[in-house]
Amino acid sequence: MMNAFERRLETISGEGLHSQEIRTIQVNLGLQCNQQCRHCHLEASPNRPEIMEWQTMELVLAAARTVEPDLVDLTGGAPELNPDFCRFVEALRAAGHRVQVRTNLTVLHEPGMETLPEWLHEHEVQLVASLPCYLEENVRAQRGAHVYEKSIEAIRRLNALGYGTARELPLNLVYNPGGPFLPPEQSELEADYRRELGSRFGITFSRLLTITNMPIGRFQAELRRQGGAREYLKLLQESFNPGTLEGLMCRHQISVGWDGMLYDCDFNLALELSIDHGAPDHIRRFEPSRLRTRRIVTGEHCFGCTAGCGSSCAGVLA
Repeated sequence: MMNAFERRLETISGEGLHSQEIRTIQVNLGLQCNQQCRHCHLEASPNRPEIMEWQTMELVLAAARTVEPDLVDLTGGAPELNPDFCRFVEALRAAGHRVQVRTNLTVLHEPGMETLPEWLHEHEVQLVASLPCYLEENVRAQRGAHVYEKSIEAIRRLNALGYGTARELPLNLVYNPGGPFLPPEQSELEADYRRELGSRFGITFSRLLTITNMPIGRFQAELRRQGGAREYLKLLQESFNPGTLEGLMCRHQISVGWDGMLYDCDFNLALELSIDHGAPDHIRRFEPSRLRTRRIVTGEHCFGCTAGCGSSCAGVLA
């Protein structure tokens, strides 16, 4: 049976959603994290044991050699906590791949991470850093006490190394709404971030990416506790923008779970909705010819990526 999202697609194209190519391989290195954020769709925490092993990383390296993606995007949890993180990044860079790490910033204060910023700089690793607001009280509400101060300190240290100023060292910040509403206009919010962070802390960054909170994981649980789950889904459905469909991240990337399972996106990973419709669903069976134009697995949560100006791991779509 078609879900509500596919029924909406049928009125536009008469068919389901298909990928177009694999420009990005996104790799989830595990669900362990030093934080436990209220909006986390993966429900990552310090107590999660799931972690990618080196044997699976070797299969990812082989897949990357096959498709030659524009970018290998490392995420988690906190990907830096994987014991093979540095070994994996070094192997990717040695193979000539551009590597991007999604960091929560505070992990750089963890024991054993003292020299990680310099190491990232040495290997020209691109960074996407979570900072869900430029105001301390909003960050505290989403991510806990002292996270804001640690995040600011980490950004300033990265700035000192050239991140956010040098072209080869991009530092993009990520905003997530603090409640059941869509992000504001990205360029206007970016101007606010630059003004506030620059004047108060002397901070610079490359771009701001706004990402809509998906109605899954801890955010969904919070919506249900507050009795607002139905209203939020209605907001996403009523804000559907067909102009976002071309740029949806699932059409240009593939996500590899910590256990090697393949997904159309990180949100499907959170819901354990692996690649389907006859395409290979594990990195052991990676076949580019069958994955490049695969039929994408969708659900009602997909309205989160197509609402308003759209949302992806790279910010707005339209």
